[in-house]
Amino acid sequence: MHCPFCQSDDTKVLDTRLTDDGSQVRRRRECTSCGERYSTRETIDFNLPRLIKSDDSREAFDEEKLRSGLLKALEKRPVKTSQIETSIARIEHKLMTQADREVPCTKIGEWVMEELKALDEVAYIRFVSVYRQFQDIEAFKKEIDGLMK
Repeated sequence: MHCPFCQSDDTKVLDTRLTDDGSQVRRRRECTSCGERYSTRETIDFNLPRLIKSDDSREAFDEEKLRSGLLKALEKRPVKTSQIETSIARIEHKLMTQADREVPCTKIGEWVMEELKALDEVAYIRFVSVYRQFQDIEAFKKEIDGLMK
C-alpha cells in the first residue's frame, strides 16, 4: 500500500476492523517514512455480469451510476445515507447472484424501483416517471393509484 502523502510503499497496519455490515475490512495505517496516518478499506473483488443496454450494446456495471440515479431520485428527501448504501448493496448482491454473465439493464431498473418504493414513495414516482418516460398526467395518476393500493 502506497502512502497517499509521500507515495512511500513502507507502511504498517495499526488496527484492523470489520465494517458494521461485515462487507469490508477497515485498516488504520501509518507511513513509516513520513509518519502520516490514514485509513483504507478492503472489499471482495467480484466479476459482476455485464449489462445489456436497450441498444443491445454491453457495458460493465458502474456502482457510481447506480448511486447517482438513486441520489437524484432521493434529492431533498428524508432518507439516510446508510439506507441508500444498504439499497445499493442489495442491488449489487442481486447482480452478483445472477447465473447469467450478462443481465439486461431493465432488470437493474426494476430492482432500483423496488428499493425506492420501500425507501420513499415520492422518490419512487420521480424515478419511475423518468425511467418509464411518462408523457402525460394520466401516466402519473395510474402509477400513483397503483402505489396507493
